[in-house]
Parts: sequence; C-alpha cells; structure tokens
Amino acid sequence: MHLLRAILTPLVAATVLAAAAPLVMAQNRGDDTLLEMHQAFRKGDRKKLEQLLPAARGHALEPWAAYWELRARLAEASQQEIQGFLQRYAGTYQEDRLRNDWLLLLGQRRDWPRFAEQHPLFRMSDDREVRCYALLIDQIKGTAPATVAEDVRSNWYAQRDADDGCTHAAGELYSYKLLAPLDIWRKARMAAEANRPRAMRAAVEIVSPDALPQLRDVLDSPTKYLLSRATARGTVRQELVTLALIRLATSDADNAAQQLDSKWSVHLSPEERNWVWGVIGKNAAQKLSPNAVGYFANITRSSDLNDDLLGWKVRAALRAGQWKVVGKAVDAMSPQARQDSTWAYWKARSLLAGKPTEADRAEARQIFEAIAGTQGFYEQLALEELGQRITTPPAPAPLTAEEKAAARANPGLNRALYAILLGIRGEGVREWNYTTNLHQSGGMPERELLAAADFACQREVWDRCINTSERTRGVIDASQRFPMPFRRSVVERAQAIGLDPAYVYGLIRQESRFIMDARSHVGASGLMQVMPATARWTAKKIGLTGFTPDQINDRETNITIGTAYLKLALDDFAGSMPLAAAAYNAGPGRPRNWRNGPVLEAAIWAENVPFAETRDYVKKVLANTTNYAAILTGQPQSLKARLGTVGPRDAAQPEVNKDLP
Repeated sequence: MHLLRAILTPLVAATVLAAAAPLVMAQNRGDDTLLEMHQAFRKGDRKKLEQLLPAARGHALEPWAAYWELRARLAEASQQEIQGFLQRYAGTYQEDRLRNDWLLLLGQRRDWPRFAEQHPLFRMSDDREVRCYALLIDQIKGTAPATVAEDVRSNWYAQRDADDGCTHAAGELYSYKLLAPLDIWRKARMAAEANRPRAMRAAVEIVSPDALPQLRDVLDSPTKYLLSRATARGTVRQELVTLALIRLATSDADNAAQQLDSKWSVHLSPEERNWVWGVIGKNAAQKLSPNAVGYFANITRSSDLNDDLLGWKVRAALRAGQWKVVGKAVDAMSPQARQDSTWAYWKARSLLAGKPTEADRAEARQIFEAIAGTQGFYEQLALEELGQRITTPPAPAPLTAEEKAAARANPGLNRALYAILLGIRGEGVREWNYTTNLHQSGGMPERELLAAADFACQREVWDRCINTSERTRGVIDASQRFPMPFRRSVVERAQAIGLDPAYVYGLIRQESRFIMDARSHVGASGLMQVMPATARWTAKKIGLTGFTPDQINDRETNITIGTAYLKLALDDFAGSMPLAAAAYNAGPGRPRNWRNGPVLEAAIWAENVPFAETRDYVKKVLANTTNYAAILTGQPQSLKARLGTVGPRDAAQPEVNKDLP
C-alpha cells in the first residue's frame, strides 16, 4: 500500500470517500495530480485546474482539489455551483473555507440578504472581516448588540492592513455616530506607526476626506510637512500634525521629540500629545535608548495610550528600575492585557519592589498564584516566586483503544495528515487546526485533543502533536508537548561538545517543531534551522571536511552543525543561555549590542529585546529548556538559574569567537 494511503483507516476510507472505488486504483498517480493542482492554484492557473480536476475525483484529498478549482474562479461562479460544492463537501474544512471566501465576496458586493443567509452556517467564525460585516448587518437590521461599536472598533484595530469589511463597518458606524472621530483618528495613528499608508488613507477618508491631499504630504515627507506649517488650528490639522510626528518618530525619535517639545506641543490636545510621546518613547525604547524613560515621563495620563505603547512604557521602566512606573503602566492597560502572564508577572514584581506592605505581598502572591505553571516563561517564573520549582506534571490517564480509534477515524485529521505528508503542509496544517479547534464550538474536548495529538505523534508529525496537546488545560501530557525525536543523536552530540541536551531540545522545539524539511523565509533549513553561510563557516570551524550546503538537510549533519554553532555562540557569550539563544535567532551582532547598558536580570533584558520575534524566541527556548531538563533528569528545575544576569561584556576577557557569523 502507498505510504500516504496507509494513513487512512478502512473506516475513514469509507467515510471520507464514500463509494469512491477509484481510490483502490493507482493512488500514486492521484498524488501527482494533487501536487500539480496545488502548484496550479498557487500560480492562478484556472485552465489547468479545470483540466486536472476530473483526475482528482475519488482521491482522499478530492475536497482540496475541488476547492482550489472553484476558489480560483469564485468571483464568476454561479450561486448554484457554490451551493453544489457546499452540499457535496458538507461538514468538511473545505466547505467552511469556501463559505468564508464567499462571505467576504458577498460583503464586498454589499449583498446583505445572501450574507445574512450564509453567515449562521459559518462554523469557523474566526475571520475579523466577516465579523465586521455581520455586525454591520445586525446594526442595519436593528438587532446589533449594545457592544457593536466596541466590537467593530476592536476588530478594525486588530487588522494591520486596510480591509473592506471592518473599514466599511467603521465608516457606517461613524455615520451613525456610534464611533467618535477620535476612534477613527486612532486607527490612522496606529497605521502611521506600522507604516501602513493604505490603512491610514482609508481611516482619514472616513473622518475627513477633504484632508487626503494633506495626508499625501504627510506620507511623502513628515519633516517637510511639519516645517512648512506654523500652527495647527482645528482637530483635523492637529491630527495631521500628530500623524506626521508619529511618522517621524518611527525613524528618528529624538528629532520627533525635539519638534514636539519646541513647537507642536502647545498646538495639540493633551490626548494627542500623550499619544505622540508614547510613540516617541516606544521607538526610543526599541533602540534601548536611555532617553526612553524621559520621553514616557512627559505623558500626563497613561490611559490615553493603547496596550502596545503601555507595554513599551513598562519595558523602559523595567530597564531603568522604575518599579512604581511599571505598576502604574500595567494598571492603565485594558483588562485583557492585565491578565496576560507577561504584564501580570511584572505587576506582581512591582508590588514587591521597595518596601512592600503586607497588602502588597498578599496581592502579589494572588497574582503569582493565578498565572503560575510549568508551561510558559512567566508562568515558570511565577512558580519560582512562590518558592516552587519546575517539575514534570503527572501524566494523564492513558488513552483508551476507543479514544485512539476515534482520532484515527476522524476524516479531517486523516486528510490533514495526508496533505502534510504529501508535501502540501500549509493546507494540511489549516485543516488539522480547523478539525481540532473550530469544527465544533469551543474545539475538541480535552481527551479528544490528547487522542488527536497522539495520532500526530504516532505519524511523527511533531508540530501538530505539540500544538494540539498544548490546547489542553485540565491535564498536561509532557510526552506530547515536549517530545524527543532522534534522542540518541541529540543527546550524544550535545554531551560530546559540552552542551546541555535540554537546551538543544528547547531550541529545536522552537526552531522547527522537529519538522525535518522545515525551511524559513530567510533560507534556514532543517531541524536546527541553519543558514547556508553559517553552516559553511561552522563546518570549517569544527573541521568537518568535504561539507557541501546540500548536506544541511541531512538530519545528522544538521544536528552536528547546529549544536556546534550553538556551543560556539554559548562560549562567545560566556555561557549565557539567553544571549546565545538571541544570537542563534538574530545573529550575534545584535545581542552584542543589546547587552550594553546596565546589568539586568536576564528576564528584564529578554523582555526588552527590540525584535518581537527574538524576544518571544528567547523566552520560549528557555522555558522549553527548563521543561526538557525536568524530563531528562527527573529532578525539579529552575528557570531563574538558567537566566542569571545580562550586562556588558567584560573587556578584560578575550572575545572567544569574534568572527561568529
């Protein structure tokens, strides 16, 4: 039997394919057809999709083939064709995926009756643009919830790029006077900071279409715009100056501060001034500038800022040791942000700084208890603040034969694994996530999640194994969440060069989720995501003769070079796991600069890493490492012990690997 077809159990073959006797025939040829159709869909080749579709009939992944063919011409498809597809593939991810696409098209066409007819059948309900259309229809029908304005605003703000659904809904609610002008201008400000000019224009067009020519000047050259004007009379001009200052701050925070302080401050409202100071402070903090704290100090009311700006105010205050500012900035965040383990942890720490009262200690303990656990970075730190260590949680009750069989018989899980193993990973991952998280309201119950994770583990699709198991809350299966494929190779290689195997596993889990053929957008490859140039340098450094770049995809070679580079980075940073992890992710030059300044707790240093990806990476690698160490040693572990402190390099010590790429 063909390797991929072996995934499908007899029950699933019957369920998914019904009377599809052709499956019994040459599936290999069908696999080739699916791969051809996948490429044709990515290229937008509608003719080829139409030609190949008949050959895909009866294949395990037929729903994907049919989806690609219809999706490519959805704008011209008849309602009868669309309904026929939805009926033929009822209950599948592809049905709901196409309904999502159709709802977006109906919204763009303002076909509200048909949208209202289809929307209740949309199971995923995870598309912000669709949500905005639905909320607008409720408003038109007079059935909108009392929170309609807040719901549209939050969905709109969360969209980084200009979209039709939320932008249109925001414009309509603005015309109904349910959204205020400031709500619209704030969207323009966030778009200005994120360098999203289309989203800026879309927002300004709602609130002040006559200002679009001036906005073009702001976009072309914020400095020239600011220098060419002496005053800013009226809300529109004030907001345009605000946008120009924000644009300037993203490239030159000190210049923007000088402009605001010397000229524009008196022309803006307190709220506008506070927002601009927040953006200036954020951009200075991202450069680890000592000026950041002073810029944030100009803010007269922290509640004028959004959660993102407040987060950077916290980071700058942590770096400066200003614990009272930390606590007040967290207090000004939204209720959702205050519940995030990051800000909850630092709020609790702020309560314990200085001379805490018994009430402070009690409140801090309550916060730590609410977030403490073994799973994440701040959860582990909170556990240690409570005097505990990180241990491996007790295993859940073993899965029964019936629970395992139910997972193996699930059509969506089978199609997903088939697609992943065939090489159509993106589609397979989306179908897997839909099946586990969205097919039924609230996602699969915990025992079903464990069984689905086990199914993926058994097929060595480690990323789905890990991510699915991570969704459980009541129980934790550490063997699923922290698997150790290739254990002999990893442990022996790590120990041979003086590396902690737990650190290597912690890094691989974050880098590739143990996907052998993983490839990043910048060209890193394999388990340990090694760049070709880095691989060549490392191979030469460790005397690996005859190395060629294509060998980096070989598992053993990838582990050899990846662990060697990690050890060289660790030596270069004097054994600091956080710094070496940052170097592995962002290159060694950046953490060499980021370590300059005051000596900090490594947790504070990590939270101030300017790049969001690297900041998240360092924290996850260290939390992973601590969990793997608990599994490998069977002993309680400390994350804090692995963190230590971070500060400037000791100039008296030689640079171990100065040429580390």
